Amino acid sequence: MPTDDLGMPFTPHGAVRRVVSLVPSLTESLAETAPELLVGATDWCTHPEGLTVRRLRGTKNPDVAAIIDLRPDLVLANEEENRRVDIEALRSAGVPVWVTRIRTLDEAFASLRRMFASACGVPEPAWLDAAERAWSAVPPVTVVRQGLIPIWRKPWMVLGRDTFAGDVLLRLGVRNVYADHPERYPKVALPELLAAGADLVVLPDEPYRFTAEDGPGFFPATPAALVSGRHLTWYGPSLVEAPAALLAALGR
Repeated sequence: MPTDDLGMPFTPHGAVRRVVSLVPSLTESLAETAPELLVGATDWCTHPEGLTVRRLRGTKNPDVAAIIDLRPDLVLANEEENRRVDIEALRSAGVPVWVTRIRTLDEAFASLRRMFASACGVPEPAWLDAAERAWSAVPPVTVVRQGLIPIWRKPWMVLGRDTFAGDVLLRLGVRNVYADHPERYPKVALPELLAAGADLVVLPDEPYRFTAEDGPGFFPATPAALVSGRHLTWYGPSLVEAPAALLAALGR
């Protein structure tokens, strides 16, 4: 019996023909691979553009009753983006749920392969191999910069330990100055951020939408790089273009 990334047994009721995704990157992954299976997604599932499926509120407050009403053969979730209480409510209603856990780029590739094969029952997509090739071609790092990566501003929050985005940046030559923090997404006051010793501030456009007018000005003495949050934090088809896009934004 297959198990998901958390070791939970996955027992579909039959062939998987109706899938609800509660994770934007997994929604894009399935929509680009087997679009005929996808029947529901969250309001935050913005890719691919023009996606026409039933919308089921957010990742943290999905409409559980509406999901059950869709009679899905499979719900895709993530241990970080989705709440355990919602996952358990779906399982208690007899809905098969597959939960991913992804903290590194290598884990993303392995997790997606298992999800397609064991949960969705579809062939491995060509874009997944293309993504691995794109990341294998990243030029070797010669100089590692010390990066500060805010993800929210009111209050200030940054990437801490053990994050997918932190691993992505490290592969591109940027070490998170809060990589050893005990929390994964610590709240840190601005004066402490300014004294953290970073020589680069990486500002993604999600979950908080940092822009040239709202972000770099708080760090006047440190160079800033505005990057795509989708390329930095999503694991799916965006991984194909992510290395080139992020390297360009980081000035490598």
